[in-house]
Amino acid sequence: MIKKWLAALILSTSATAAYAIGEAEATSAGCVDAEIISGKLITDICWDCIFPLRIAGIPISMGGDEPPEGSVDIPLCYCQDDLGVPRPGFTTSMWEPARLIEFQRIPGCASVLGGIRFPVDRLRIGNHQARQGDGAEATYMHAHYYSFPLLDIMELFTESTCNADGYMDLDLLYLSELDPTWNNSSLAFFVNPEAAAVANPLAVTACSADAASSTAGKPMDSLWWCAGTLGSIYPLAGYQYENFGIVRATSKLKIKFMAALHRRGLEWETIGEANMCGGGIAPTMPKTQYKFTLLHPLPEANDAHVMGESDLIWGNGRTIPGVGEDLIYTIWRWTDCCNVY
Repeated sequence: MIKKWLAALILSTSATAAYAIGEAEATSAGCVDAEIISGKLITDICWDCIFPLRIAGIPISMGGDEPPEGSVDIPLCYCQDDLGVPRPGFTTSMWEPARLIEFQRIPGCASVLGGIRFPVDRLRIGNHQARQGDGAEATYMHAHYYSFPLLDIMELFTESTCNADGYMDLDLLYLSELDPTWNNSSLAFFVNPEAAAVANPLAVTACSADAASSTAGKPMDSLWWCAGTLGSIYPLAGYQYENFGIVRATSKLKIKFMAALHRRGLEWETIGEANMCGGGIAPTMPKTQYKFTLLHPLPEANDAHVMGESDLIWGNGRTIPGVGEDLIYTIWRWTDCCNVY
């Protein structure tokens, strides 16, 4: 009798598990596993992009990109401890992989986390250049933002005192599906009213200078409303009405997303002497602080591109039709730090 009961229980459990797996596969249709947590953390990361590395103001490598303007080049520094007592130290400066951002057409799909789907509204499906209700064509994609302190995870180069935001693991930080300003340009304007100050022909024309400078590898922080060759950053919403390809559209969307996070104080400035003892609030995004590499589907493993740089330089042949149209970027951040004794 007991054997029959156990057999029935096993069959029932197996059937339930099979149904659950089948349901999960059905709901995950089109949600790709990018296999980030794998050997790709070694093979698909641009390790040369860490350089130049400065220790006590001295570069220990001549390779890589130039340090951004405003970065620290002094040898010694000090920070105050919890009691306000100054503690001396020496400076270190470097590029570090700090964040991941993925763009998805399927709401709740997390390719970074193995292709799982979060229980969010499935009605707002993203698209590439699809016709909207007003007749215009636009690209709309959901964005997921992750902490990605790869050097801390691998215990390479960095000290705990140089972790500006305290993140130690791969963690999900932000879902655009839960942010009503991302899918509503009018609401995004009222949350970011400074957009009215730059919504004029003169401000738009000024972005041509930032485009030229970004193409040369040096975005202009003074033109905070510009995204280099991609035009104006505003409005800070997920719609892209220009006739852009996938790479170019997601390049601009990631700048919009990061600008919105800086505007809300959710991302910090980590460059300059004022930020050596911890990050500082920067309502306008310090563009020179960041650079990017494409991680999925076809990675940039040998070089990085700066904010607003033309995708014609780095983005050709980086997508795969069908299975590689939802892109994932690694966000590199320049960090100036005071290593205290």
